[in-house]
Amino acid sequence: MTGALAGRRVLVTGAGGFIGSHLVEALVLEGAHVRAFVHYNSRNDRGHLEQVAADVAAEVEVIAGEIQDPFSVAGAVTGCEIVFHLAALIGIPYSYQAPKSYVETNILGSLNVLEAARRHAVHRVVQTSTSETYGTAQYTPIDERHPLQGQSPYSASKIGADKIAESYFRSMDLGVTTLRPFNTYGPRQSLRAVIPTIIAQALHGDRVKLGSLEPVRDFTFVTDTARAFIAVATADGVVGQTLNAGSGQGITIGDLARLILRLTESEAELVHDEQRVRPQASEVFELLCDAGRLRELTGWRPRVSLDAGLEATIAWMQSRQPEARIHDYTV
Repeated sequence: MTGALAGRRVLVTGAGGFIGSHLVEALVLEGAHVRAFVHYNSRNDRGHLEQVAADVAAEVEVIAGEIQDPFSVAGAVTGCEIVFHLAALIGIPYSYQAPKSYVETNILGSLNVLEAARRHAVHRVVQTSTSETYGTAQYTPIDERHPLQGQSPYSASKIGADKIAESYFRSMDLGVTTLRPFNTYGPRQSLRAVIPTIIAQALHGDRVKLGSLEPVRDFTFVTDTARAFIAVATADGVVGQTLNAGSGQGITIGDLARLILRLTESEAELVHDEQRVRPQASEVFELLCDAGRLRELTGWRPRVSLDAGLEATIAWMQSRQPEARIHDYTV
């Protein structure tokens, strides 16, 4: 199978992450020559790339480095035509505890990628944003004109990264497109995210501990998010744009949990856990995506329904060894 990126050399930063590993797979199937930039560690652990099929992994050039180090990043960017920048610190609760780390990784790391891309004449950079940059919705569905709100150190750091990317487009003529996915879920996502933590508790316990049940989220299956990245990397007329990616369908966390209990045939009880509640002024109460601009410019739309995506995620988690600490709160 080949696509518009066939034969082109591309770089994925954060390739060992949840979305990054799925994007690497999709790019290999597109026929791209993929270089995967993963966070260096002494164990030579490649993160979720370890779970990629062997025939796909054999087609990937893996480079270990540090996104905060400009020399490391420059070496990874050299020779690539397109850069998908996904490397980031992503845990919202942890950003309350270590805000400086988020600035250094998400803002300065993005600066390193953009500057390396400029110096090496990269054709296009896809900057990864997040729906958290919108904060609690002032109106729904949320389009790209919605004001940005730094309601957590994480979201503030991503706003900063997006604005650095915008400046490189406006002042340095770098071909940057910012993709703003809403809540992505699917196989390989860690227990720090709401869907896998609900599934794990439903499968292996008699209680499902959650924080607030009222917030509304718009969930997109990970293969659809990967397709959105490829769409904005290959479409005309998207350079300089910020584009939302989401389903346009919202569900409360409480209803999501009840749906997962039904799909897993679990009789577990929903239990409120105060430890999992965000600070009141930091909680984002409603995220509902308007992806009309992305659809208009690229033709992208989600293909996987929430029920189908949850069933695939449940099946994947059932195939794994039970998590020993499923009831611990993963920050």
